[in-house]
Amino acid sequence: MNQELLDPFIVAQELPEVLCGKLRSGHSSCVRFNRRGDLLASGRADGTVIIFDVETNGIARKLRGHTRQIQSLSWSSSGRYLLSASQDWKCVLWDLQDGSRLRTVKFEAPVFIAELHPHNHFQFVAALFEDQPVLVDISADIPKKRTLSSAPHRTPVERENVSEKQAAQDAKQQTTVAAFTGTGNHILTGTRFGWINMIDTNTCETIYSTRLSTKIILFIRFTSSGEDFVVNASDGIIRTLKLPTFGDTSLDIDHFSLEVEHKFQDVVNRHTWSHVAFSPTGEFVAASTFGSHDIYIWERKQGSLVKILALEDDKEEVGAVEWHPDRPFIVACGASEGEIYLWSIQTPQRWSALAPDFVEVEENVEYVEPEDEFDIHPIEELHKRRLDREDEHVDVLTMEPSKNGLSEGQFRMPVLLDVGGSDSEDDIIAIGAGQFRRRTPGQGKDWAGEESAGSGEDQAGRRAATNGSAKPQASKRRRGE
Repeated sequence: MNQELLDPFIVAQELPEVLCGKLRSGHSSCVRFNRRGDLLASGRADGTVIIFDVETNGIARKLRGHTRQIQSLSWSSSGRYLLSASQDWKCVLWDLQDGSRLRTVKFEAPVFIAELHPHNHFQFVAALFEDQPVLVDISADIPKKRTLSSAPHRTPVERENVSEKQAAQDAKQQTTVAAFTGTGNHILTGTRFGWINMIDTNTCETIYSTRLSTKIILFIRFTSSGEDFVVNASDGIIRTLKLPTFGDTSLDIDHFSLEVEHKFQDVVNRHTWSHVAFSPTGEFVAASTFGSHDIYIWERKQGSLVKILALEDDKEEVGAVEWHPDRPFIVACGASEGEIYLWSIQTPQRWSALAPDFVEVEENVEYVEPEDEFDIHPIEELHKRRLDREDEHVDVLTMEPSKNGLSEGQFRMPVLLDVGGSDSEDDIIAIGAGQFRRRTPGQGKDWAGEESAGSGEDQAGRRAATNGSAKPQASKRRRGE
C-alpha cells in the first residue's frame, strides 16, 4: 500500500486490531518474516517452503528439497539466505537469488529447530531429537559439526558435591531449543528439565546455567535488538529476561545471573502456550495457545494483558505466531487447516496526499468559481503544456531506506513471474512484476456461465448449436407410453 496515503497516527499504532485476511498454499506448519519484512517464509507439512510477498500476498518462490514437515525457518541478516529444518533429518540452506540449495546437512536424528548465526550465514546451531545439539560450519562443501553439551554448568565445588541423582539427571538432559544471542558470540539452549544453558560459540563450552522451570523449555526468541529474550515452557508460564552486556569489562562471567523480568500466564483457563513472539520494539509479547483459537498480547512495562486476538472459526487452533519487524501486523498458522491468518489495523487512506491543493472537508462547502477556470486556450498552448509535462523526469529506480535501517545495497529477491506449477488452493496467478491475484472462477473456460446449470448433455447440445453443428436427437419416451 502507498505509504503516503496512510494516516501517520494510525501507522504509529503497535497493536493489530482485526483479522484482515488469510493465505493458503498447502498446510503451513511454521512461518518467519525476513528482517526487512517484505517476505514471509512458510514451511509446509509436505516439506515445501513457500515465500510470500507481503505487499501483494502472492507466492514469490517455491523451494522443494525436503520430504517431511518443516520444523523451523531462519533468515540470514541480508535476507538472501534461508535455512529450513525438517523432520526428514536434514537442514537446507537456500540461496534466494536463484532458489537453489546452497548446502544440505544430514543428521542422525530429526531436527527440533535450527537457527542461523546473525552475522555468518555459513554457521548455524541445531537442536536434535533425543540427541545432543550441534554447531555446524558449512563454509566448505563438507560440513563441520561440533557437539554441544546439554548438561548444566556447575562450579568445581558443585561438581565435587553433586549427588548421584543429580549426576544421573544431568546425563539424561536433552536440548529442545537453541538460539544465538544478538552478537552471535553465545548460544542459549533449553532442555527438557527446564534448564537454560549459555554456551560460548568459539569454545563450545557451557559458561552459565540456570533453571527456570521443572518442565520442558519449548521456545526461545530474542528481540530485534538482542538485549532481551522470552522463554516459553510447558508449565504454562512465559518468562521475559534481560541479557547482560558482555562487552562490559566489569561483568564477572562466573558470578552474574539471569533474572526473570515478567511472568505471563492465564491463571483462569490455565492455558499452555504454543508459540511466542516479540513486537518490533520489544514492548509487547504475543503468544498462541494450545487447543484454542486465541492470541494473547501482553505489554512488558506493567506486565498486563492488553489484547486478545481471536479467529472467527472457534474450532481452529492457532499454532506458530510471528510479528512483523516493522508494522502492527501478526501472522499465525492454523493447526488443523494449515491456513495463515493475518491480523493488522484498519488504515483509512489520506487522499489529500495526492495533490497539495486537495482538501478533505467534513461537510459541503460553497465553491467559488475562478474567472479563468473555463477559459478556452489555443490548441498549440495546450499541446505545449502536455509536452512539458511529459518531459518531467520520473524516478522509478531509487529505493527509499526502510524504517528498520537497512541500506540500499541490501539483497532483494528477484521476482519470478512463473513460480512453477501452482498447487495453491486459491490458485494465485501473476499479473505483473511482483503483482499477484487470485484467478477468477471460470476464467479460461468457454460458456462458464452456462456450465453451472443443466446436465452435461444439455450443455453439449447448447455448445453444438451455437457452433452450428448440432444434430437432431431422437426424443426419448418413457416406458409404457
